[in-house]
Amino acid sequence: MAELKLVNVEKAYGEVKVLKDINLEIQTGELIVFVGPSGCGKSTLLRMIAGLERITGGDFSIDGVRMNDVPPAQRGIAMVFQSYALYPHMTVRDNMAFALKIAKKSAQEIAAAVDKAAKILQLTPYLDRLPKALSGGQRQRVAIGRAIVRDPKVYLFDEPLSNLDAALRVATRIEIAQLKEQMPNSTMIYVTHDQVEAMTLASRIVVLAGGGISQVGTPLELYERPENEFVAQFIGSPAMNLMPGEVVETGATTVVRLANGGMARSAVPTVAGDKGLKVNIGIRPEDLVTATGEAAFTGEVEITEALGEVTLLYFKRQGEAAQVVAKLPGIHAGLRHKTVSLSAEPAKVHLFAEGKSLLYR
Repeated sequence: MAELKLVNVEKAYGEVKVLKDINLEIQTGELIVFVGPSGCGKSTLLRMIAGLERITGGDFSIDGVRMNDVPPAQRGIAMVFQSYALYPHMTVRDNMAFALKIAKKSAQEIAAAVDKAAKILQLTPYLDRLPKALSGGQRQRVAIGRAIVRDPKVYLFDEPLSNLDAALRVATRIEIAQLKEQMPNSTMIYVTHDQVEAMTLASRIVVLAGGGISQVGTPLELYERPENEFVAQFIGSPAMNLMPGEVVETGATTVVRLANGGMARSAVPTVAGDKGLKVNIGIRPEDLVTATGEAAFTGEVEITEALGEVTLLYFKRQGEAAQVVAKLPGIHAGLRHKTVSLSAEPAKVHLFAEGKSLLYR
């Protein structure tokens, strides 16, 4: 059982603050995923929780006990790194048992802990093998097993799948999800740059940007109700389309005239004072459909990507505007260099003003 709390946590290197005003509560049994662009501080924050980086401001506690100055070994935390870091001359059994031997545990305790972890991770047939005789995915499972045998309060994962090829990443991601199901009371924090890992594994996602937290929520909350343009474009692939426009009708349904000449209707409510407000219309590529009437966007298809289950349409840029992308289900042949009109349901049309969603003002 472990509840973590970060209050106004900061990290500075000299005069440079890389993390500031980090306020986050993590409940027992949650799997929290930190995501964000390269250099946003997600691994640094994880290392601060582990005690491998000094906290330069604020308070971090586990189960109400302040941990800022507690050594890493006494925090009840186990960390799985990007690199497996297995001892090549030791068997799987000995790799998993090493930390318990150092802790002077009895042979009976060690054997029971290793056998239990090996069963959970389906490593029992490989306990007497050396790491060189294992696949990349199996080695990563051994690294996870080495954490499990310590029975920590909190598990920390620092991009554990980034060294695996695509097929192994999928298989190992599923295994981590299954592991969490078997350990429902374990608290886990997972750092990744892979959106699919974040969306499929997380109880909640913490999006980091600019040295702070941009939004915290369940995967679907971040996907369906982003609080700002950064989260809207960071979550989802391809990224959400943002197109400039102006509010022309207000009410329960908002009508926006786009700079490209289209018209869009949004279920985001507005008030009379919003008429004439300059906004960005946000529509996800998968929410665009070919228009039979009023269109939000009309343009020439520059490139198509036929993926079988879906077809991606990349439209020719109009001046300085960002490229619009549509993700249509199925196969759509012969659209390259054709003019196509697109629209979206009002419930799928987001409105942003000054970078923030109008839903959260």
